[in-house]
Amino acid sequence: MATVVARTGIRRESGFLYYLDKQGDVSRVGMARGGGAQKKPRPQKVAKAGVKREGGFLYFIDKNGNICQTKMARRGGAGRKRKVARKRKAAPRRKKAGRKKAGRKKASRKKTTRKKARRKKATRKKTRRAPARRKKTARRKR
Repeated sequence: MATVVARTGIRRESGFLYYLDKQGDVSRVGMARGGGAQKKPRPQKVAKAGVKREGGFLYFIDKNGNICQTKMARRGGAGRKRKVARKRKAAPRRKKAGRKKAGRKKASRKKTTRKKARRKKATRKKTRRAPARRKKTARRKR
């Protein structure tokens, strides 16, 4: 919930936007309305409060015209540590049950691993995502 920082007791008028300015005072400005270009209205000071702002808090003027503060809702929460994705350890490979082929050399194993690596690279290149397509929308007739 919000806590009252300063009691000003401002009565609001319709058509004005009330806010806490950089000096910590309550100011108001005429609201913009739709239509063509308008003059930029100058803000008016309504009440002097001299509120010192703290980081991580949102300041606003409540129904009763008092200045209140509340803790900002931040995504994930302030001060929380993000979870780091850990790499999974590869499961130990099981040896195939069967006979070992006689005369197999280590050099031939190196060649097969190189071939496998080349195949993996080739499949990676092929499986890239296609560019996103725009949805076709019906055009209006004027």
